[in-house]
Amino acid sequence: MKHDNRSGPLDASALHLLHRAGQCAEVLFTNEAAKADLTPRQFAVLVCVAQNPDVSQTGLVEQTGVDRSTLADVVRRLVKKGLLQRKRTRRDARMYAVRLTSKGQNILNSVRPLAVKVDQRILSVLRSDQRGAFIDSLGEIVRAMTRSAAQSA
Repeated sequence: MKHDNRSGPLDASALHLLHRAGQCAEVLFTNEAAKADLTPRQFAVLVCVAQNPDVSQTGLVEQTGVDRSTLADVVRRLVKKGLLQRKRTRRDARMYAVRLTSKGQNILNSVRPLAVKVDQRILSVLRSDQRGAFIDSLGEIVRAMTRSAAQSA
């Protein structure tokens, strides 16, 4: 691992570097998908709903990692934009089931290639033989931290 070009303690901080990488990724996505007027979180919610029609908002929290109050706001905004529809579930009248509208499916179809382009741009800074391991490592971090948070709760 190279350490010779680091200028200070933040350059060796996983917390800081993950945050900065996330900021860079968000800017790339926002610039690429500007016409769709979607944030990366909104995109993630649309992808999850597309894969799981009538998913509950609790299910979306579990799948996306977005906290409950933020997710409720994201869903509310996507409903207002006409991209999602929300209805009470038959099993539990307190819960909402969420599904894509046809407009939501169209937006998702148009933005998916842009998200792939952003992923490719991000990964292009790594050698091709590093990319898979990088994605695997990020996934392992997320899974481990998710398990740890669930055990602490």
